[in-house]
Amino acid sequence: MAEHESLEYGKADFVLLDNVSMEEFMGNLKLRFEKGRIYSYIGEVVVSVNPYRAMNIYGRDTIEQYKGRELYERPPHLFAIADAAYKAMKRRNKDTCIVISGESGAGKTEASKYIMQYIAAITNPNQRAEVERVKNMLLKSNCVLEAFGNAKTNRNDNSSRFGKYMDINFDFKGDPIGGHISNYLLEKVNGTSANNDSHTLLRGAPDSLLRSLHIQKDPTAYNYIKVGGQIKSSINDGADFKAVADAMKVIGFTGDEVQTVYKILATILHLGNLTFGVDGDVTLIENPKLVSILRELLSTKEENVEKAMLYRTVATGRDVIEKQHTIQEASYGRDALAKAMYERLFCWIVGRINDIIEVRNYDARVHGKNTVIGVLDIYGFEIFQNNSFEQFCINYCNEKLQQLFIQLVLKQEQEEYQREGIPWKHIDYFNNQIIVDLVEQQHKGIFSVLDEACMNVGKVTDEVFLQGLNGKLAKHAHYTSRKLSPTDKSLEFDRDFRIRHYAGDVVYSVVGFIDKNKDTLFQDFKRLLYNSANPVLKAMWPEGKLSITEVTKRPLTAATLFKNSMISLVENLASKEPYYVRCIKPNDVKSPLLFEQERCRHQVEYLGLLENVRVRRAGFAYRQTYPRFLQRYKMISEFTWPNHDLPSDKDAVKRLMQGCGFDHDVAYGKTKVFIRTPRTLFSLEEQRAEMVQRIVLFLQKVWRGTIARMRYRRMRAALVILRAYRRYKVKSYIREVNRRFKNVRAMKDYGRHVKWPTPPKVLRKFEEALRSIYNRWWAWTLIKGLSPEEALQVRAKVASLEALKGQRADLGLQRAWEGNYLVNSPDTASSFTLVSSELQRKDKFMRVLFSCNVRKINRFHKAEDRAVLITDRHLYKMDPLKQYKPMKSIPLYNVTGVSVSPGKDQLVVFHTKDSRDLVVCLQGMVPANESRIGELVGTLLSHFKSEKRKLQVNIASPIQCSMNGRKCTVIVEPKINLTQPDFTKSRSGYILAVPGN
Repeated sequence: MAEHESLEYGKADFVLLDNVSMEEFMGNLKLRFEKGRIYSYIGEVVVSVNPYRAMNIYGRDTIEQYKGRELYERPPHLFAIADAAYKAMKRRNKDTCIVISGESGAGKTEASKYIMQYIAAITNPNQRAEVERVKNMLLKSNCVLEAFGNAKTNRNDNSSRFGKYMDINFDFKGDPIGGHISNYLLEKVNGTSANNDSHTLLRGAPDSLLRSLHIQKDPTAYNYIKVGGQIKSSINDGADFKAVADAMKVIGFTGDEVQTVYKILATILHLGNLTFGVDGDVTLIENPKLVSILRELLSTKEENVEKAMLYRTVATGRDVIEKQHTIQEASYGRDALAKAMYERLFCWIVGRINDIIEVRNYDARVHGKNTVIGVLDIYGFEIFQNNSFEQFCINYCNEKLQQLFIQLVLKQEQEEYQREGIPWKHIDYFNNQIIVDLVEQQHKGIFSVLDEACMNVGKVTDEVFLQGLNGKLAKHAHYTSRKLSPTDKSLEFDRDFRIRHYAGDVVYSVVGFIDKNKDTLFQDFKRLLYNSANPVLKAMWPEGKLSITEVTKRPLTAATLFKNSMISLVENLASKEPYYVRCIKPNDVKSPLLFEQERCRHQVEYLGLLENVRVRRAGFAYRQTYPRFLQRYKMISEFTWPNHDLPSDKDAVKRLMQGCGFDHDVAYGKTKVFIRTPRTLFSLEEQRAEMVQRIVLFLQKVWRGTIARMRYRRMRAALVILRAYRRYKVKSYIREVNRRFKNVRAMKDYGRHVKWPTPPKVLRKFEEALRSIYNRWWAWTLIKGLSPEEALQVRAKVASLEALKGQRADLGLQRAWEGNYLVNSPDTASSFTLVSSELQRKDKFMRVLFSCNVRKINRFHKAEDRAVLITDRHLYKMDPLKQYKPMKSIPLYNVTGVSVSPGKDQLVVFHTKDSRDLVVCLQGMVPANESRIGELVGTLLSHFKSEKRKLQVNIASPIQCSMNGRKCTVIVEPKINLTQPDFTKSRSGYILAVPGN
């Protein structure tokens, strides 16, 4: 049973219909077609409805879905039956065959192509080159055979007018190694009807080729294909011509062979335009120019062509007589030649392809058994307005195949019942052996009567043949004619007979039966073509080498040849394991939407599909092996889910069916369970679907829990690993820091040169703290060895650095800060020392912070030389010209801040609480370019800090200050040719001019 298709698409297997009736069958077929399901099953038979549109169900993905699967495991498809045939061939070493049947336009040829495509796709890729070669040959041969063996008809662009049986040979590994093609009854009318290759040649060939063949592009210019030329075709002839030419090249046709093929096609077209007239008693060719063209195309002499067309050579004993044709005889001979040439060309092409694709150098003793998959693509049952010899042969062929089909299906059913020990009941079905005998029986059959009529001496007519049939078959239940049923006005006197086939009654017209059965080609034509200078053409007509007087056996008639080939084909198929594809044409207008009920009903009848369903389910609609049945339905019963503990699978299935209450509708074979009605199976399916839902929910729950636990364990493991790794990184870092700074106390610079290791991300803040600790330790280590004076100097330098770093260039940090520069100057030391001692006694200061000569602005806005002395209590202004006599003192607590400029000048402004700021410029430095601003600022800041007072330090240009309560600005300007800095008055305040290089 096909899985994975819900009932909205109908029943995937017709065996499972509730009632086996034509109405139910057609309803299900229509529903599946409308839902886009073109394939269905009848047991193991595929029913295919032509969709008349491209369907995306043949790609690589689809192939993979069917590869190695059982037939019922996937929805119905051609690939399923191709895989079943391939598996039977490969696993069981059996020859198999796939029989594809259906009427013209039902999609048989497409089906055979898809089957070959599937087999080619699933074969062993390791020997791809050889496999590809054979596969390519087989697929390309399809293209060529279609071109020459198919015709454009009103019903089908690509109507197969021949039956094709292709054997694909496989080695013991299951790889294709070659093949063989057999063809059955290419209708002789093909030569004079709209065959594909004539169309393709006319419309698709390049102009240069057409010119060399004397051919025009217009199909209506040629009598033989004039009718076909008016058919609108959906085929692209230009692309088709190239495809056929390329295919012939790939297969291995030589350039000369391809050219000969084109010449023969052109000859046939020209023959159709050859007309005859009469001049007195003499028959003439009315268009002699064509004779010249035919001579060129056939590579022979012009007079030989003309003679063969107008005369017939007859041997009477030893005498040879040339008998002139009448117009009718000449026209008949011309048409017979065209038909024979086309048929011979087709047979030669098949033979040529077989030469190329046949299995070579294969020794069964060395390479193992050579197995075969056969693909039979053959015409379906036909009923036209006018049914002639071809339809009679085609319908006989279908009778033979239907007989084989029913026999094999019944035989398979019977064998399976016997194998399984199930009692076999006789099944009523229409046995068409009686119709097969009616056609092929020795001496009595229609073919025998036809052959006898053809062998009669004298004038043989179709009417004589019909009289013979009426005489021999008057009492046959399946034969009638107007003579035997005078009241039946649907039959014409002396023309029609009716046969009751398995698929329905068909009326045949005997007109043309005799001619089509006889080999009516005059020997003169055979000699003409054999004597051609073209070796390829000559090889097609070997019988032309016989001399005129040589007596030959009467050639077999078309009916006998066809009967023999059918008997041989049926024997061949019967020796293989058969698989069937039944093709149905949904409508005559090639619409992908239209399902013509009556049209399809006829085909279902012709194909015997209902009969097939009845035979398949005469006993039991469904059967399956116990393990597979359990695998599908075990969840229904508590005794079988999840696994049973019963002695065997058979017992488990019995317990399951008893539990469901279906024991009355089941039989138990040795290895399979048999279910009688489809209703039981659908009930099992419903229970299964319900249980599967619950099982899926349970599995989802369990699986989600499992996934959650797995995820938790993974996260936990990751966390453990993460922690361990972090600990490792932290320990590694600390060990590395410890190693690098181990002997830091013994190092000259106490470890300043040591490079810190890169910390892990988690320790970045820790590293900052560690560095800070180290820096403090390093500073403390340096400071603890200093004297109190050195310590004071260091603190002052640190304070200066903090206040002025980045604001002024030279802070004087590299030199020793003396502070009291006036006492250290030899010129001023003695007088300054006396004054400072007196001031110390008087004001009780503890130490001198800073002293230096300055240039200052007085209250009259004049610049004058002075000196400043800064102690820990006062800032003193002194006059150096008067022995450093103190001029004025400012208590240090009155100083709120100092301002300096960002340049190299020595300008300092002391800001006071009473807005009487002191503006000075340090001078008298030795060396002259020495800067003391950094020292002055650092010393003051250090002192104020020790007294826990705040001193505001500003770095600005210009500097804002207050002089005697008035706001003013001090600007620094460089001046060329100036040796000493000096103040001048400006509108806004003062300008300090400094030497400008």
